[in-house]
Amino acid sequence: MLEFRRVLFRSMALMDWITKALKVPYHQYLGLNAENTPVTTFSIGIDTPEIMAEKVARAEQFKFLKIKAGTENDETTIAAIRSVTDKPLLVDANEGWHDRQEALEKILWLQSEGVTVIEQPMPWDALDDMAWLRERVDIPLIADESVKTGADIPALANSFDGINIKLMKSGGLQEALRMIWTTRTLGMKVMLGCMVETSIAISAAACLSPLADYADLDGNLLIVNDPFTGVTVSEGRLVLTNRYGIGVSPR
Repeated sequence: MLEFRRVLFRSMALMDWITKALKVPYHQYLGLNAENTPVTTFSIGIDTPEIMAEKVARAEQFKFLKIKAGTENDETTIAAIRSVTDKPLLVDANEGWHDRQEALEKILWLQSEGVTVIEQPMPWDALDDMAWLRERVDIPLIADESVKTGADIPALANSFDGINIKLMKSGGLQEALRMIWTTRTLGMKVMLGCMVETSIAISAAACLSPLADYADLDGNLLIVNDPFTGVTVSEGRLVLTNRYGIGVSPR
């Protein structure tokens, strides 16, 4: 794991150094338009209905909310959210449904509740069940635990509608770009995701976001001690900086 993280941060450091030497922001180096960034989801952690309602109120600027599901409390969780907002939701099931009929029933119910995207509804290796499920629902199904690097993607084309690409799993910016192009070649959707991270990794991923259909890049917003500044959010949309490199500086 330590060596993997070294490769990841070397990748970001290398591209940051190259584009700083060229005196261009990394997204411009890639030929991307900063005006084409997507909105990002904002995660609402599972808690009591009262606290979840407070979290939704604090996330007023975000137009797309992310909710964890795949537990016995799904109905209570969604009811708490829907009591205070009708915003579209992304639901991350975290491999929570192990029976495909159960997954089908859950997804059809979630779709009726205004959920527009489902992430990893079934276990990572249940690809036949996922292919069966995909034929029966209209909502996009996005792979997360089923994919790490580009080598995993071709086997998923019949089972998922899209791929969640995370720098912390892929190993860096170059591999993330390869994953984006592989995903597009197969006619699939691209989501850029994250862990709980500082603005270094979030800003690096955000530089790629004009290439994505969905962004789940709120990891830096979920910590209180971020030592860096970089990408920001305005009315829910990612705002890239004009700084050279990946766009971060010490706070």
